[in-house]
Amino acid sequence: MKRAAAVIVAAGRGTRAGGDVPKQWQDLAGRPVVSHTLAAFAKHGSVSQLVLVVHPDDDTRASNLAHADVTVVHGGADRAASVKNGLASVQDAEFVLIHDVARPLVTTPTISAVLDALEQNVGAAPALAVTDALWTGADGQVTGTQSREGLYRAQTPQGFHLEAIRAAHAAHPGGAADDVEVARAHGLAVAIVPGDEDNLKITHPADFERAERILRGRDGH
Repeated sequence: MKRAAAVIVAAGRGTRAGGDVPKQWQDLAGRPVVSHTLAAFAKHGSVSQLVLVVHPDDDTRASNLAHADVTVVHGGADRAASVKNGLASVQDAEFVLIHDVARPLVTTPTISAVLDALEQNVGAAPALAVTDALWTGADGQVTGTQSREGLYRAQTPQGFHLEAIRAAHAAHPGGAADDVEVARAHGLAVAIVPGDEDNLKITHPADFERAERILRGRDGH
């Protein structure tokens, strides 16, 4: 398998999660969320470089991380700009995995599935097929239904051939929801690999408790 880098996007403020500091720096099972996320990629044998993209206000917090082999760079005005800054710091890698710091429970099998798919595809990302009924609504009332056929819940890491996603970001005007949108706008095909229900994105205060339950289950407690 070819060498890969991981770009962890951690420059956001995450206000919906509550707390006195951004969610990536809040405690999860005894250490910051960001520490769990970095560790998930650091232990993968094919990931040769970790790039952490942070807000300038978080420089001190980033310097206190135990992961001495992490390249820390500053984010930009939006997520796409932050990813571009992270991509610019990647060295000696053919593949890159772009991951939301707020998904600290990503597993080695999910990372491997994305990397395996990149052997045959220029882009790949995990996703879960939508299984719930979907409604449209307005003013607190159901206004209709929506077919769930062909709909997926996107996750990260989203993986790409490095030079291809660099070119896609260079050409994109910004404002994309994720890197798959950037890639597809540049004409890149992106394969879907199986997602993981436990690969949750911490967004609201209750998500911390759910994440801790999952971690306790993995540890056998």
